[in-house]
Formats: sequence, structure tokens, C-alpha cells
Amino acid sequence: MPEQDFPPPRRLARPYRSDRDDDEPPPWANLPPVGPARSGRLPGPGHAPGPGHAHAGRSGSHWVSDPVRDEPVPQWAQWDEPEDDAGEAAPPSRTHEPGGRALRAAARRRRRWYYLGGGVVVVVGAVLAVVLLTGGRPGPASVTPGALITTFQPGELRQVPNACHVVPPATVAQYLPGTPKVASPLPVNGSAGSACNWTVDKPPLYRLMQVSMNAYAPDGLASGNGSATRAATDAYGLALQELQAPPKHSPSSRATVQVLSGFGDQAFSALQVFHVGGAVTDVATVMVRYHNVVVTVKLNGLERSNKGNYGPVSKTQLAAAAMAFARAAEASLH
Repeated sequence: MPEQDFPPPRRLARPYRSDRDDDEPPPWANLPPVGPARSGRLPGPGHAPGPGHAHAGRSGSHWVSDPVRDEPVPQWAQWDEPEDDAGEAAPPSRTHEPGGRALRAAARRRRRWYYLGGGVVVVVGAVLAVVLLTGGRPGPASVTPGALITTFQPGELRQVPNACHVVPPATVAQYLPGTPKVASPLPVNGSAGSACNWTVDKPPLYRLMQVSMNAYAPDGLASGNGSATRAATDAYGLALQELQAPPKHSPSSRATVQVLSGFGDQAFSALQVFHVGGAVTDVATVMVRYHNVVVTVKLNGLERSNKGNYGPVSKTQLAAAAMAFARAAEASLH
């Protein structure tokens, strides 16, 4: 068989002995020193210090190799840092005290309550100032253009005076001679309406004067914005229409209407003739609208009757008497 070359046997490491290995250093001589890390935590398994890092044996510090000079640079722990030039230790880093976040949240809540309380005080003060400056009288509600009005507006009346007291006695005596009987029909809408009748029945004179005043309230069924004035305007226009075009089979004839200017907000006078059961009655009407109040005055004069001796009647006198009562009633609203 051919001869084979075998490699020389590997030299096994032998234990160090001082009597024979003085010139050779021990195996651990070149190992880097080991010391605690700066954070006080030792690297975990599998996390050996990287190249250029060497732990020192000094407690509270470690050494880091300078990447340029490859020399260890001391790194000091927080409790073992070098003193400054003045000989005083560097101040420790700021840490949050326990419960600081809760305290700051409570402070923010207190500030919000302070701001809210201050706002309430300002609002209350403004309301008191308005009440004091206006004498405590509530004004009309603000009106939004195009919106439905549900409250009384400036100048509108909620009630009217007693119709039996609005005409001076001298005016009554001038147009209703003798001693007329005065009667007040029961009101149907409280103080918002009032009516009064004066009657003279002494042949050949028969007169019945009727005065009524009605204050209209806001009405959602009224035209326009539904205000009280619009409701009164609708009532005024409907009455005028019925006089100009009476219903079919009505005992009244078409009225002769004259529009009056400078009297209230709207006014007209009308003359009609009624034929009922052989009797003929002339009626003079004056209607006036002032804001949301409508004043209606009617004076009946019996021109001819199938029983008794009545008449004749002057239509001019009837119109003048109705106008005098209407002016007295409208003046009581101012």
C-alpha cells in the first residue's frame, strides 16, 4: 500500500503553570474587562456587546471605545456623573410627579367652570340692564321677514273701550232727538270687542244707531304674515265686498260706496235700501279700520212701514249722523 501523509497532531491546550510558562500570558489575559451597563441593566441572552464596547469594572460607569482613537471613553451613570466647574453636581433630569396628569386635568376643569360662570354673569347683567332701561315693559317679539306673526305688533290694540261711552252726549242729542234707549249687546270676545245700540221710536221718526268695535288678534288663516292688522284688513275688505256685491236673493240692494281719505288707515261710507214685508228702510254705513281695530257704524231710518206712519227719511242726514258717530268712536282708539 502506498504511504499516506498524515497531518501533524494538533497541540492541545495545556493548563497554565507558572513554573514553566512565565513567558506566555494566560488565556484570559486578552479578554476585555466586564462591568455594569450605564442603565443598570445587563444585556440579555444573545445580546453581546458590539464591537468597540467594553464594560469597565468601576461601579456606576462603563467604558465605550472611541471609534476614531479606539480608546475607551468613560460613560458615567446618573448617580456618578462628574461635577461641573463650580464643584456642584449636575441637576438630575425632571421627572413627572405621581398624579400630575390628574392634577392638570382638574385644573383645566376648574378653568372651564370659571369661564362658564363668567359668561352666565355677563348674560344676567345684560338682561337686567335691558329690563331696567325699558322700565320692565316687554316689547313686541322680533319679526323675521316672511315668517308668520303670532304676537301683537307696535300700535296694535288688545282691547277696545266701551262703545256706549265713546260718543259724546251732545253728538247723540244732535242726531238722535228725544231720549233714545241705550242697549249694549253682550260681548262675544271679551274686551277685544264692544257694541252699543241707540234706538228712537216715536212716529214719524224711527232711528236705530249701531256702533261696534272689534280688535283682531294674529290669525294664521289671515292673509300675508297673519298679523292682527292683516286679520282686520281682511275683515274690512270682506265687508266692503258684500256691500258692493250683496249675496243673491238678499233683501238689500247694491250699496252706493264712497271711499274716505284721511280717516283712520282705511274708511268708506255706503248707502243701501232694504225692502222687507212692504217696509222700506234706508241704511247709512261707515266703516273705519285703525291698525287692527275695525269700527262699524250703521244708522237705520224707517222710510215707510206697512204699519204705522213713519217717514220720510233724509239720506244725507243719515250719512252725516253715521259719520259723526264713527269719528267719535275712531278717536277713542288713539
